[in-house]
Amino acid sequence: MALHVALFGLASVGAALAAVAAGEQRLQGVYFHGVDHLAPLRETNPARRLQLVLGLPLRNDAALTEKLRELYDPSSPNFRHFLTPQQFTEQFGPTSADYQAVIAFAHAHGLTVTGVHSNRVIIDVEGSVAEVEKALHVTLHDYTHPTEGRIFHAPDTEPAVDAGVPISDVRGLDDYSVPHPYLSRRPQALINAHPAAGSGTGGTYGGADFRAAYVPGTSLTGAGQSVGLLEFDGYYPSDISSYESQFNLPQVPLTNVAVNGGISTPGTNNDEVSLDIEMAAAMAPGLTAIYVYEAPSINGSWLDLLNRMATDNICKELSCSWGGGGPSSSAERIFKQMAAQGQSFFTASGDSDAYTGPIPFPSDSPSVTSVGGTTLSTSGPAGSYQSETVWNWGYVAQASSYLGSSGGVSTHYTIPSYQQNVSMANNQGSTTYRNVPDVALTADNIFVDYGNGSSGPFGGTSAAAPLWAAFMALVNQQAVANGQAPLGFLNPTLYTIATGATYTSNFHDITTGNNFSSNSPSKYSAVAGYDLCTGLGTPSLALIDTLAGTPAASVSSTDTPAMPAWGLVVLGGCLLFAARRHFARAA
Repeated sequence: MALHVALFGLASVGAALAAVAAGEQRLQGVYFHGVDHLAPLRETNPARRLQLVLGLPLRNDAALTEKLRELYDPSSPNFRHFLTPQQFTEQFGPTSADYQAVIAFAHAHGLTVTGVHSNRVIIDVEGSVAEVEKALHVTLHDYTHPTEGRIFHAPDTEPAVDAGVPISDVRGLDDYSVPHPYLSRRPQALINAHPAAGSGTGGTYGGADFRAAYVPGTSLTGAGQSVGLLEFDGYYPSDISSYESQFNLPQVPLTNVAVNGGISTPGTNNDEVSLDIEMAAAMAPGLTAIYVYEAPSINGSWLDLLNRMATDNICKELSCSWGGGGPSSSAERIFKQMAAQGQSFFTASGDSDAYTGPIPFPSDSPSVTSVGGTTLSTSGPAGSYQSETVWNWGYVAQASSYLGSSGGVSTHYTIPSYQQNVSMANNQGSTTYRNVPDVALTADNIFVDYGNGSSGPFGGTSAAAPLWAAFMALVNQQAVANGQAPLGFLNPTLYTIATGATYTSNFHDITTGNNFSSNSPSKYSAVAGYDLCTGLGTPSLALIDTLAGTPAASVSSTDTPAMPAWGLVVLGGCLLFAARRHFARAA
């Protein structure tokens, strides 16, 4: 692929040819950062232990594409007849024989298998640098990180495995990027200048403020639904209890799911975890549970967390407020499984204003819903919606960076079919590559309890993503009450609505503000319709009925369940076309 030729130049091409001659297969699509522009300090200590994740390809790709088309086609008899994890594995997962072959490969090269997974999509292994180098035909070097003041390691080329071994990709060979949260403490100057709009300390937004602004008057609370949060740190339960008490919220049951050992003691990023939990509880206070999937912040944990969320299949609404690293073909396969199971995955778009280069994983994946941020204005505490603009704090000295709603054009993924009917004439978007974000929610002036007794105002798209997941819990609560299944992967549906006549009644279209920075002084501005600051905009109360049908109370016992309004549109073929094209491209 062009990315790797650019990255490794002729050396990579030569290595690939040598691998073929030696009876090996190079693993194309494994993403490494620009080490060819850096001088190595030394070879990595051969005794150092590494934790890797080996990815396997799915079976029956064409059949999976067709299955996903049927699941998201309202005219199909299989519409929303989602699969269980067991059914997905039986029909599309790697075979047991292939899984055992990869395990045997690991053992034969001195690697320890530390984790196996029921869907057989990934395998966790551990070994010394020397063992990893021999198994994957690479040499690891240490480098000085160009921006973070630390040492990182990376291989000198793409890895290779013995011919015929069913490994498609490897995660964890480099630690150039580590997962980082998308939130920041609100600068004091902005705190003093902001009007007292919300119910929290100093006019911050918390508790009922979000529901009053976006879903006023609804009786939906997320009852019967569970939200899953992807986290690389822990939290203090007392902070969550304090938040719920302060804002008169019921105590939503919390379940911690330890992945790769979990988190024994909350660290410095516990504020992110608290924020995510508190946003979900505020927007959907009647949730059956919030599941907190926790893992240490090592490169391979991304796939382990995502895969656990998919194989558990407990939560139909999933949220991620972290970013880091490059694209992952194994992650895309896991996202396909989530779509096949009816799970909706929302991820924060980022907090560094407009993107000018590669977009950190997973914000530009075409198989997730990427969420930007706004600054909200309301009529007062628990008050009505007044207006929104793009969240952009400009340069923040305490962070030594520009902070605002990230958006831009992917350098890796081509444009998904659901974006192809969206006009990019006025928003500087791309007609050939994936555009980010898809939607937005408020990301400014957010009250957070954190740190075992601390509190304060924060901003970040990491607030917007769990708010969207909780909003989807309201949608799915109503869908279930109407005798329907959860909606699952949402993007084709949202873009179909946005290109129809009811767009402005279902979304708050954000038309003011920008995500300019010194690195990008003219990209991007909010415009009417889709833009690369806030996507399609923020949800209105009407969107719930459009997605899930009118409330069940208005349907008589002799009526069939209410057809969602968007279904009337997609039955004309728009969504069917979008879903078919998207999943075919993702195959």
